[in-house]
This record gives sequence, structure tokens and C-alpha cells, in this order.
Amino acid sequence: MDGSSAMVVLLIGASFSFFLTTHAVNTPSCTPQERDALLSFKQGITNDSLGLLSSWRRGHGDCCSWTGVTCSSKTGHVVKLDVNNFITDSPLVGQISPSLLSLEHLQYLDLSTNLLAGPKGSVPEFLGSMKNLMHLDLSYIPFSGTVPPLLSNLTNLEYLDLSFTSFSGRLPPQLGNLSNLRHLDVSEMNNVYSTDISWLSRLHLLEYVAMSSTNLSKITDLPVVLNEIPALKQAILSNCSLPSANQSITHLNLTKLEELDLSLNYFGHPIASCWFWEVTSIKSLRLDETHLHGPFPDALGEMVLLQHLDFTSNGNAATITVDLKNLCDLESIYLDKSLSSGNITDLFDKLQCSSKLHSLSSSSNNMTGMLPTNMVHFTSLNHIDLTNNSVSGVLPRGIRKMTSLEYLHLSSNRLSGQMPLLPASLKIFHAQMNFLSGHLPLEFRGPNLENLIISSNHIAGQVPGSICESENMKHLDLSNNLFEGELPHCSRMRNLRFLLLGNNSFSGNFPHWIQSFSSLVFLDLSWNKFHGSLPRWIGDLVTLRILHLGHNMFNGDIPFNITDLRDLQYLNLADNSMSGLIPLSLSNFNEMTLKAVGDSMSTLAFDESLDTFSLAMKHEILKYGSHGVVDMVGIDLSLNRLTGGIPDEITSLDRLSNLNLSWNLLSGIIPENIGSMKSIESLDLSRNYLCGEVPSSLTDLTYLSYLDLSYNNLTGKVPSGRQLDTLYIDNPSVYNGNIGLCGPPLQKNCSSSSHEQEHGDHKGQEKDSNSMFFYYGLGSGFIVGYWVVFCALLFNKLWRVHYFCLVDKVYDKLCVSMVITWTKWIAKRNTTN
Repeated sequence: MDGSSAMVVLLIGASFSFFLTTHAVNTPSCTPQERDALLSFKQGITNDSLGLLSSWRRGHGDCCSWTGVTCSSKTGHVVKLDVNNFITDSPLVGQISPSLLSLEHLQYLDLSTNLLAGPKGSVPEFLGSMKNLMHLDLSYIPFSGTVPPLLSNLTNLEYLDLSFTSFSGRLPPQLGNLSNLRHLDVSEMNNVYSTDISWLSRLHLLEYVAMSSTNLSKITDLPVVLNEIPALKQAILSNCSLPSANQSITHLNLTKLEELDLSLNYFGHPIASCWFWEVTSIKSLRLDETHLHGPFPDALGEMVLLQHLDFTSNGNAATITVDLKNLCDLESIYLDKSLSSGNITDLFDKLQCSSKLHSLSSSSNNMTGMLPTNMVHFTSLNHIDLTNNSVSGVLPRGIRKMTSLEYLHLSSNRLSGQMPLLPASLKIFHAQMNFLSGHLPLEFRGPNLENLIISSNHIAGQVPGSICESENMKHLDLSNNLFEGELPHCSRMRNLRFLLLGNNSFSGNFPHWIQSFSSLVFLDLSWNKFHGSLPRWIGDLVTLRILHLGHNMFNGDIPFNITDLRDLQYLNLADNSMSGLIPLSLSNFNEMTLKAVGDSMSTLAFDESLDTFSLAMKHEILKYGSHGVVDMVGIDLSLNRLTGGIPDEITSLDRLSNLNLSWNLLSGIIPENIGSMKSIESLDLSRNYLCGEVPSSLTDLTYLSYLDLSYNNLTGKVPSGRQLDTLYIDNPSVYNGNIGLCGPPLQKNCSSSSHEQEHGDHKGQEKDSNSMFFYYGLGSGFIVGYWVVFCALLFNKLWRVHYFCLVDKVYDKLCVSMVITWTKWIAKRNTTN
């Protein structure tokens, strides 16, 4: 580099350095007055658990650099204060300090999602004096009282959000004075109403209005008012008690309206009479739960800009026969529970132009027809829901080519045939309660599958090992099919929470690979052919809530550490060959106690798609869906070979609704404190060897609706009470097979003579018992002796020879003796005659 070039570089560097220095020196900073105002605001905050305002302190840089504070680059004045806490659950707590009035140049104020307020919980009056404000967001602050008219003084406001506050009363018409307003959100407040919304028509610049949950039941001129706001793009009027939508607009000015939400307003008139079909600029139209009926008008087919249509939950009283070939921009259409009938093949044909379609939902619509093969050409489809219809035929084999498809819901239809290979993109596949048959494909891979629910079909054969490659699987439900053989090794499904395999013909030991499933919540292996003993590590599955292993061939003891499953709320080991004692420490089942209510149970989210789950209770098979399972709390150990007594600790499970220990070999007494199990609805202790009296505390079980104590050795007086008497009327066999019980409602009295008779009977029973014991011992000794002699003769030839010789000699002597005796008797008889 020559000297001149070096000089140029030095000059440029010096100039740039001078510029930076000058700029830094000339950059304005916030004034001391505004800094003190901010610090005063901070003093009004009594709780800032996340330290949102931790940078607000003297000596910590210029206040323009504090969190949430923005200053003008020209003047240095604070122009923006944004301390919203929307993404956290630790809001600022305190009062809004009037020191904010010192921020005279403030244009943007966002205090939303905090627990801030003025005196007595209302909006502080000084806010009405901050005339330079253009943006004010007070949403999600629990202000009380009415919406303050003083806000109408903020004539420079362009943005006002009061949503999700606790305001009540009439919406002030003075808001119509905010002539610069472009965004107004007064939705989801506490019992706010308006009988006249004509003031909205004065807001000519308004682009967005949201009034959801504001009572507008007296408003009949809604479309007329909206039509006078030509700039309007979005109108959110959900759940406003609007009386109807069958008005009309004479001269349409709503040429910019793109989003209209009228959901949750009960209209109840023909859909074709609605005013909004004239507004062809609409891109998003929400009409869910409006109960509009009849055929869609032809005007729907002319709304060529329409992207989203939501028409769900409208009472299955509408039809959609209109041609939709011009709706090429349509991205989502939701028709669930709204159509009276329809054909799925025709619906796909109507949507051929909708190449951008990503969501199609038409569940519970009485739809028929077959899934068309051309559905695979909808390459943008991400979500399909046709649940609960009468769609028939087979799944198109080309479905695996739908590379964008992630959610496919086809449950409760009439689909048949063999399962095809699924798209690699698929995350959720529900096809339960159909007529699918055959075997699963050997290459049944789903690298992204999270939910695979194909229960209640006729799918047979073994489960292919390829299914275990779905490492993201959270919910696997193969129950109620014809699967057989041993399960493949699926240890790679480490995220599995629901595993339902009940009612098949699976065999083998308890799957050992389940040991690594640290997130398992629901395990159902019931009604299969599993055998062997339960593993000791079962107590390590600490997240289990439901454990259903009933109706298999498991044997051995119940692992003692099963009580380590503190979150367990339902345990079923019924109809196996379990033996030994009922485990102690049952009080460890924390979720079976009432103290658990309101704690972890409230955080448990069972999958909405959870198939119906069966529970044997009250001698009936009860069905539970996803919500019912959350409240299902029970223990069923019936039909086993359990011995010993009923542990007293079981009475601490006061949230238990079902306890079934019937058909075992249990002995001892019924725990006296059983009445503390306040939530019990069904109690079955029948077919055991329980003795002693029926505890009087049973009368404390006010929710008890089924009781069976039959065929035990119970004695004494039956406790009386309105609940128990009613149970006896409903089930007179409740005490059968207990000959020692007496008193009402039984026919046997408990008089003193009866007691003496009982004691006499008891002594006689003891004597009979002793006699039976004597004869039993005598007979046993004879049998043992006989087999000893027989075995000795069988295996020792010398003994066998001597034995038969001895028998011959005894036989000869008996014959001679009989002949002599007979001769003497004849002679004596002749002499007598």
C-alpha cells in the first residue's frame, strides 16, 4: 500500500470515529423528571417475582435502556411504556401510580395481564388526562366498576383494548368520541351490555372491533351500523346474544370486511336469509353454534376470497349442495355436527379447486359414500376429521402420498378392508370403531406418529415389529381387536403415556420392555392370555394412574411394592390366579384419597380421543370415556386366590368409589373403620371366609348404592340404617350364605333364646367339628397306610410273595372256621326241633 492510500484509510477511519463519538454525545437521554416518574411507578409495585423491573434503579444506565421503556431518538422523552406480562403466570402486583402523568410525551402504554389497579380497584382517573396516548392496553387487568367514560377524553387514541377485564354495566356511548380509533376491543368483560351501538358509526377509521360476550340482545340494526364504517376489516361479535342475522343492507359500504365472527349467537332462522352473503370481501366467516338451518345459498359459491368457514355445532339441520368450484382460496372448512346429510365423495368433488385446503372437518354429519381415490390429490391437506359418520369402503392405498397430512380422524364409521401404509408425515391417526380387518402391513412405520388408535375393529395377526419404530408415540390403542401372539419389543417408545391392548389374544409374560416407560399413565392389558408373575419393578412406573391387568392368567403374589405407585387411581387384577396376601401400605395410593382432589388430579389431561374404557362395578360393565376415566377410582382384586385378611389401611382410601374383593380366600373380620371410605359406591366382599360382625360404620357410607356380603361366615346383628335398608330392598341376596346373621331386615330374630340357641349350636358345631376332625384323621391315616403297603408290595417281590402266602393261610383258616361254625349251627337247630 502506497502513502496516499494509507492516508485515505486513516482519514476515513478518523471520520468514522468522529461520527460515532459525535452521535454518542448527541444521543438524548431521558430527563430526570421522567426517570423519577418511572421509579415512582415502580414503588407502587408490591410484587415483581420475575424481576421484570429489576433494571429500573438509579445508577443503572439511562432510563431509556430500562426494560419496557422506549424513548424518542430525537428528543429523549419516554414515548413508550410496555410492561405487559402476557407470557408468564407471575404478574406485577400493585397500583398504577399517578406519577405516569409526568410522562407528558407518552404515546404507548401497555399494562396488560398484570394485577394492577387504581383506588378501590377501578381505573385511575388520571389516565383520562394523558392526552398524547395513541395506544392503551389494559386487557386482562381485573378492574371493577363500569367502563370509565373518562377514556373518551383520549382523543388521539388509535388503539384501545379493555378485553378480559372485570368491568360491568353499560358500555359508554362516549367511546364514539374517539374519532381516531382504529382498534377497539371491549370483549369478554364481566356482564357488560349495550342497548344502542349507533356510536360505532362515528368511528370512521375503525378497522377492528371486538365485542364478544357483550350483551347486544336489544340490537336489531347491527348490519346497518357496521355498514357505516367503511374502513372496517374485522368484526368479532361472538356470544353477544344477537337476536338474528336476517336483516339486509341497502347500499353496501362494507367492501373491506375480511373477518366476521358471529359464533355463539342463537339465530335459528334459514341460513340463506343472512345479510353477510352480500359481503364478498369476507375471507374468514365464523358461524359456529348459531343454529342456522336449511340449504346454503348460491352466494356462498361467489365468495371467491373466502379462506376459512366455520359452521360447526348447528344441530344437523343444514345442507351444502351449492357449487364450491370457485372457492380456490379456501384453506379450512369446518362443518361438524351441522349437516343433516351429505356424501363425502361429492364434498371432495365440490372442493376440487381448493388446492390450498389444509383442514377439512365434517364429523357427526350422517355422511355416507366412500373416500374417493382422488382425495390423495389434495396435497396441502393437513387435517381431516370425518369422525362419527357412515363413510364406507376402504382407505385409499395412495393415502401414503399425502405428504402434508398430520391429523386423520376416521373413527366410528363403516370403513373396511386392510389398513394401508400411512403417510410418513402423520402424527394422529384415529380409526377406532370401524370394520377394518386383515393384518397390519409388515412395514407399518410411522416416524412421526404420536397417537395411533385403531381399537374396536377386526384386525388380526401379530403386531408388526415396525410399529415400535415410532419413537414419538404417546398413545397406542390396539384394544378390542383379534391380535394374537407375543408383543414385539417396543422399548424405543420412551414417550408413551397410554398403552391399551385389552380384549385381544396377546400371550406371553408381562412385557419387560415396559420397565423403561417412565411417562406411562394408562396401562391396559386386560382380557388377554398373558401369564407368569407380575414383575417386581412394576412399582417403578411411578406415573401410572390406571393399571388394568384383569382377566389374564397372571399368578403368584401381588408385588408388595405396587403400593409405590402413589399416583395410581385404578387397580384391576381381577380374574387371574393371584395368591398370597393383599399388600400392606395401601395408604400410599395417594390419588385414592380425598386429599388428592384439587392437587395433581386437576393437572391430569387424559387424551380427548381416549376410547371407551370398561369397569366391572355393581355387577355391571360400566363404560367410561376420556372424562369419566379421570373420576374413576377403584380397586378390583376379585376372582383370585388371595388369602389373609383385609388390611385395615384400605379404609384410608376415602376417594375410592369401587372396591371388589369377591371370590377369594380372604378370612378375618371386615375392618371396623370401613365407614371412613366416604366415597364408596360399590362394595363387594362376597364369596370369601370373612367372619365376625358386620361393622356398624357401614351406615356412614351415604354414597353406597351396591353392597354384597353374601357367602361368608359373618355373625351377629345386621346394622340398620336407611341406606342399608334400601340396599337390601334392591338386592335381597346381600346377606345370603351367612347363617350367623340375624335381625331386620332378615327373618331371623336376635332374641336371647336365639343367642342361647346360637351358643348351643356353636357348641354342637364345635363337637361336630371335633368329630369330623377325628374321622378325617382316621380316614387320612387309613389312606396313607394303604398306599404305603401297596407301594411296598409293588416294588418288593419277596414281600409280595410272603404277603399272598399269608393271605392264602388266612383264607384257609377262615373257610375251615366257617364250615365248622355252620355245621354246629345246623346240628343245634336239629336238636331243638
